[in-house]
Amino acid sequence: MKLFQIEEPEGPPLDPEAAGAAVGIDIGPADVGRVAVAVGGNAEVLPDADGSRTLVVVLERERVKAKRMLTLLLGLRSRAEKQLARPVTHAVIAADEDGTTTVGDAASAAGLTVLRFIGRAEAAALADDPAVEDASVLGAAVCAEDLATKPA
Repeated sequence: MKLFQIEEPEGPPLDPEAAGAAVGIDIGPADVGRVAVAVGGNAEVLPDADGSRTLVVVLERERVKAKRMLTLLLGLRSRAEKQLARPVTHAVIAADEDGTTTVGDAASAAGLTVLRFIGRAEAAALADDPAVEDASVLGAAVCAEDLATKPA
């Protein structure tokens, strides 16, 4: 008789005692997002277990943008925490300027402290190769690492 089944999540277990990580998040049009982390200025987009680098939120019945944005940010935060095996607490968010209030409220509700909002084009310019598809999220990750490591 099986009473319950325990499944390990993808990636190593989360260490709640570890210092929080800062990531770069790119919020694209149509509720699409990517998350990246930088170490030593080298940024990498974090894929899910299937290798997808993009998270798409599909909430057909939910027309409230704030709810879709919260779901997207929770998914990206969860992906990063699973990959990094530590809490993700801070982010630089690359987004179009017209949605920063909604994104900021959703980030707060998702447990993320926004270090800075940055335009997607400005974030892409921070990447090693601004022409690559993931340049905006890679640039946001480099900015997040820089801001997170500066002394207060």
